[in-house]
Amino acid sequence: MSLETMEPNPAWNADSYPDAIGTIERLADELEVTVWGADWCGDCRAVLPDFAAALDAAGLDDEQVEVYAIEKADDGSKRGPGVEEYGIERIPTIVIERNGIEAARFVETEPEPAITFLAEQLDAPQTPT
Repeated sequence: MSLETMEPNPAWNADSYPDAIGTIERLADELEVTVWGADWCGDCRAVLPDFAAALDAAGLDDEQVEVYAIEKADDGSKRGPGVEEYGIERIPTIVIERNGIEAARFVETEPEPAITFLAEQLDAPQTPT
C-alpha cells in the first residue's frame, strides 16, 4: 500500500463493529477494494487508518486492496490513477466492487465510519441493472 494513512490504527476496536466486519468477512471472496487518498489530506488521515484496521480485522487479503496516492492540482482538482474513470473529485474515496461491479462507495466524510457505511451498502438488496 502506498499511503501512510492506510496503516491500520492499532487502537481501533473490531468488537465495536461486528455487523460490518461480518459483512466483509462473508463477502470477502467477491470483493475488490480501491482507495484514493493522500497523506496530506486531513479527511484521509481521519478515515483511512480505521478503515485499514477494519479490513485487517475482516481478513481481507492485501491483494484485494488497491491504494492510489492522489495529487491536488493548482485548481483543486485531483490527479492520479483511475481519477477520471471513477469520477474521483473528493478524497478519501473508497470503492468496493463485488464480482467486478461497483457495489459500495464512500466519499470524503459520512456521519458513520467508512466500514459501517460501506457494509450497509453491501448488505442492501441488489437490484438488477
